[in-house]
Amino acid sequence: MMFIWKIFICLSLAAFVSCGEKVDEPLWNPNWGSGEDSTQTEKPDTTDTPVPPVAGKEGKSRLVWIDAAANFKDYADSEDNIRKDMKRLKDTGFTGVIVEVRPTTAGLLFKSDIEKPLTKVDAWVKGAYKWLERKSDFDYLQAFIDAGNEVGLDVFAAINTMVGGKECVYGLGNSGPLFDGSISTDWATVINTEDGLVSCMDLGEGTKFLNPANDEVVDYLLGILEDLAAYDVTGIILDRCRYDDYELMSDFSDVSRAKFEEYIGADVADWPSDIFSPGAADLDSPVTSMQKKWMEFRAKNIHDFMEKASERVHSVNPDVRFGAYVGAWYSSYYYSGVNWASPDYNARNSYTWASPEYSKFGYADHCDIMIIGAYASTRSIYGSSEWTMEGFCKRANSIFAGDVPYIGGPDIGNSTGFENGGQGKLMPDIVDACINNSTEGMFFFDLCHIKMFDYWDDIKKAFDQYLETL
Repeated sequence: MMFIWKIFICLSLAAFVSCGEKVDEPLWNPNWGSGEDSTQTEKPDTTDTPVPPVAGKEGKSRLVWIDAAANFKDYADSEDNIRKDMKRLKDTGFTGVIVEVRPTTAGLLFKSDIEKPLTKVDAWVKGAYKWLERKSDFDYLQAFIDAGNEVGLDVFAAINTMVGGKECVYGLGNSGPLFDGSISTDWATVINTEDGLVSCMDLGEGTKFLNPANDEVVDYLLGILEDLAAYDVTGIILDRCRYDDYELMSDFSDVSRAKFEEYIGADVADWPSDIFSPGAADLDSPVTSMQKKWMEFRAKNIHDFMEKASERVHSVNPDVRFGAYVGAWYSSYYYSGVNWASPDYNARNSYTWASPEYSKFGYADHCDIMIIGAYASTRSIYGSSEWTMEGFCKRANSIFAGDVPYIGGPDIGNSTGFENGGQGKLMPDIVDACINNSTEGMFFFDLCHIKMFDYWDDIKKAFDQYLETL
């Protein structure tokens, strides 16, 4: 029942994605309906929380995410539009961009022999999902780098990582290497459904994820990252470097079974029921020892990939800043198989689902920068708890334990209260809550929402007010 409720919320959220696909978001908020995020709280006493230092006279980083699908119609075929908007971003007070160059459909917007170029995306355009096709062949990423250099903006390149294609909604069709035969469908995740183990390829619409435990998947993605690292970018950010949207129901393939049995040093007699019964989407209460080992194993797979990815990227470009985007809701992010904390952060002290070994697989120490989605509602800007923007950013400080600088920020198009625009008056508070409680700065998701709701002047005012405090 809980899983059905999560999927209902996910589909409801998808209905108001006004200009493209979100970076990432929780399939559910464990506090929805509890009242915890229903009202904005007062700023808490922070005398016991060190204030992150100001990064020079120009202040901390101020970035904007540029989703590939959401902005495809503006940039796919127009270097002029890229240059024009990069200048406007600079004039508004941004210091850099995070430009997505591999969307959830897969396909690349930079040069590589590993995966095919991206030639079309599914996007929400004027009230309907449509295919947007790219006719130009200029180097998309390089165009952003060149434009950034012209005006003095940092350019981070982001990829959707553990994805291999997409079965699009409304019968639009499919796209990506899992569908065109470029890679094996055996690489796709296997889901523990009520009807048994089923490949995600056979479960209808949605993004199709790759199995992080599969060595062939790892090698394939490392090759893509090696080519990306050859570009003169400020940094590389991995989005969706996690398990399938089916969360705890993924991945129960033969590959994962063999790896898990090797990890625990024993056979699993009844697979997968000794871990989760068919269709189970939530932990038992109390959490079983086998479930704790399973979550530990999944976190290890993501940790090991991040370690290898960092090494591969830095072998090509030692100066590039490597990191990941994650949702800031750490208390429930184990559903995605990810421990984004410092290995010095002991999750077991706070969470009953964490095993004694879980903390070993925090991967923050393998990153140079982290982007955290502080995706709270318009009424939950200030506060000390999760599901407030300030609380998300502040809590990350202890979770990262000083291992990595981080940037937090809001989704100003899809989070509750932002869907229809008209929230420009909140921008000064949003900037204050995020930039002053993140060690390196803040970001906005997404540029399409700034343009759609004409938040340019509001954000410039917010940035100017922040800079006046330095």
